[in-house]
Amino acid sequence: MVETMTRQSRNGSDNRDAARDLFAERGLRVTQPRVALAELLFGNGPRHVSAESLHEELVRSGAPGSLSSVYRTLNDLSCAGLLRRMPICGSTAWFDTQVEPHHHFYAEDEDRVIDVPGNGVHVGNLPPPPDGYEFVGIDVLLRVRRRGPPPDA
Repeated sequence: MVETMTRQSRNGSDNRDAARDLFAERGLRVTQPRVALAELLFGNGPRHVSAESLHEELVRSGAPGSLSSVYRTLNDLSCAGLLRRMPICGSTAWFDTQVEPHHHFYAEDEDRVIDVPGNGVHVGNLPPPPDGYEFVGIDVLLRVRRRGPPPDA
């Protein structure tokens, strides 16, 4: 979806058409709020969002949609393989528009997620999974914070 929409011209109707086509392909209901969310999510390249931050963008853009519809849409897009829900502890659910396997930094003091560049993490020496389970992926989350006093101090 990201590549489809970022390859389109910056004409909004191209992005809306791409979103409608993709939703239809995946069996997702096409609604005006979902199309508006897809434009915000996928219109400017890979990114990480929470439902709250995406809802704020939606409100600023003037498009319709409640916070609960944003949550529902993010979960539906994640189930359809168009987003990846990221396993970060805490009360905020984060979603990534890049669904390919990669790792993240989590800036605790900024409540922000940043991609680890390239193949910067190598994982080895894993224990076997518990009986009856199998590995489906490895998500490395490196928690960071800025050194020194906060920028506002």
